[in-house]
Amino acid sequence: MGNEPIRVLRIMGPVISGGVDIITMNYYRAIDKEKVQLDFIFDGYHKTSIDDEVKEMGGKIFKVEPYTSSMWKSMKQVYQIVKDNDYQIVHSHMNALSVFPLFAAKLAGAKIRIASNHSTATKGETKKTILKYVLRPFAKVFPTHFAACSRHAGYWLFGKEFCESGKVSFIKNAIDLKKYYFSEEIRANVRAELDVSDKFVIGHAGRFAYQKNHKFLIETFEEVVKVHPNSVLLLAGDGPLKPEIESLVKEKGLNDKVRFLGVRRDINRIMQAFDVFLFPSFYEGLGNVITEAQAVSTISIVSEGIPDEVRFTEYVVGMNLSQTAKEWAEEVLKYKDNYTRRDTKQDMRNNGYDIDLAAEQLVDYYIELNKHVPNKELVKGEI
Repeated sequence: MGNEPIRVLRIMGPVISGGVDIITMNYYRAIDKEKVQLDFIFDGYHKTSIDDEVKEMGGKIFKVEPYTSSMWKSMKQVYQIVKDNDYQIVHSHMNALSVFPLFAAKLAGAKIRIASNHSTATKGETKKTILKYVLRPFAKVFPTHFAACSRHAGYWLFGKEFCESGKVSFIKNAIDLKKYYFSEEIRANVRAELDVSDKFVIGHAGRFAYQKNHKFLIETFEEVVKVHPNSVLLLAGDGPLKPEIESLVKEKGLNDKVRFLGVRRDINRIMQAFDVFLFPSFYEGLGNVITEAQAVSTISIVSEGIPDEVRFTEYVVGMNLSQTAKEWAEEVLKYKDNYTRRDTKQDMRNNGYDIDLAAEQLVDYYIELNKHVPNKELVKGEI
């Protein structure tokens, strides 16, 4: 028993093939699973894109009622899972909503309860933002430990003073630098595959949701095309607002210049085809894709909604959403005649985004927490 790995239960919410899901899997693939093993709670009973991989790596998956359908039922199920399996370390990644599953985990006897925050809020998402502000005062009630992907995200949910006191651990959204690096050969191959070798390629990767501001992105691209018709916009991702954006593209007569790539598993390759990565989000807890773009030395033009912490190379250019789409387009067009790309691995490592190093730190983090669990017992049995 003493040689068994520590089992940590991660509460993920819905799996949407982006953001927190991607980062979690980056860590899961890289951690030493002889020391720490991750199990997961996902919202919804459907099969997700990562179920099989999780199980292949020895993880357990529990499916619960979506909190949007019944938070009460979801909490009861979380309570039962924690209690039946005697989980002592429960790590919730549901941002302000973590108050609910961590309350259930506390009632079920979990001694270590970690709340991680990956997000902030904006005036444009009225209902969502109101809920976040209502829940924020309770963010520190049920967790025993606190984490965030950035100081920006940590300050928003837990408060600056609390974060600066050393009570919040900052767990970076690290990536695999063996996959994310610039290669002239990969760039040429991907551009040929997508039939954009002779075009000025603007790209975006993100869920089609209000936060990502796709409408302004399309308006900016429209201004680019007026000046440089031989341009193309590649949009990777999926989400509830995709039909609306497709309609907008059609309305503006840009069908032959905007391509919807869907959810891509090879974004490390796709990004290399871009001349400019355009990211006008209203808000971000960090902006994972900006770290990825820097790893492949692609220029990113980003809004003020992107934290300064993720702007650590010359490949990130800041703009403000108070500026017009035409002004954004003028900035985009500065990079149409190519630019110098370089190896950014050391920048990534220096700023904590190398998954190999970050995964070792995460294992050490869980091992240290496990020392404070009285009468530790490992999870037994099957799902």
